[in-house]
Amino acid sequence: MRVLVLGGTRFVGRHLVAEALRRGHEVTLFHRGRTRPDPFPQAEHIHGDRDGGLESLRSGTWDAVIDVSGYVPRLVRASAELLAERAGRYLFISTLAVYADPRAPGKGEDFPLARPKDPGVEEVTANTYGPLKVLCEMVVREVYGERGLILRPGYIVGPYDHTDRLTAWVRRVGQGGEMLAPGDPEAPLQFIDARDLAVFALDRLEAGDGGVYNVTGPAEPLTWGRFLDACRSALGAETAFIWVSEECLVRHGLGSQEVPLWLTREYRGVMQADNSKALAAGLKFRPLEETIRDIAEWDAREGEPQLGLPPERERELLDRWRAEGARQRQAGG
Repeated sequence: MRVLVLGGTRFVGRHLVAEALRRGHEVTLFHRGRTRPDPFPQAEHIHGDRDGGLESLRSGTWDAVIDVSGYVPRLVRASAELLAERAGRYLFISTLAVYADPRAPGKGEDFPLARPKDPGVEEVTANTYGPLKVLCEMVVREVYGERGLILRPGYIVGPYDHTDRLTAWVRRVGQGGEMLAPGDPEAPLQFIDARDLAVFALDRLEAGDGGVYNVTGPAEPLTWGRFLDACRSALGAETAFIWVSEECLVRHGLGSQEVPLWLTREYRGVMQADNSKALAAGLKFRPLEETIRDIAEWDAREGEPQLGLPPERERELLDRWRAEGARQRQAGG
């Protein structure tokens, strides 16, 4: 196939491009040319900007377009309509955040979608991200119909993940010692390795598929306890997990900066999306330990730590947790 990727040099797009090239497809990347060094010298590169700078895409034909950088419906419409007569299929990377109630467990592809309060808003924030993606999906369906393929991943992890959300936990487990573990070890956790997302995306394009898929993992339910145990085992770390209650974490003001990916009880359904349709279509996952080891290797080589508890803050919280427990035991008798 001849594949055009809108974006494709940072994280998710990077793995999609790598998988397409591995399969022998001819790949063209449309991007602003800001990533240095160029990770794919063997691919064709077209420089431009999605916001008013699409002139370089006014010629050429492709079997498929992969849109990994569409967040604003106006810009998605511009590229979708420009390429509609010269591209066979349009794959749009959306998000599980499109659902009206992300807290609802078991959300399938037909679950009600969010709607923006002001359709004219283009600023991408935590509140507008999901609704804007809904409008982007609507554009793809309108322009491409059955030729449109929409994938809704949840949290995406793996090497080159600039968000540091899962990487921060892998890094901390690898450091060993006593470690604050968040809340309930039986709380659910969902994510997908970007490379597994890429494999599924290319499989579906090659099959000429359309429609919508929730694309998250793993195949069997995963918990925080199992994830941290897998980190310890995969890294050969000597780490003791001290599970600190949700109430204590909230009381001390810990949020996504200090304990990334962790959610309070009322939001656990975010980590319980229904991926059965994608599983039936062939979605597969590499071993969790492989993802963990690859993240650790990449992080040691070129990661940029951003999230997690500073060591002194972690020790302080563990000391307070123990002191609170001691007081409760003393008060109880």
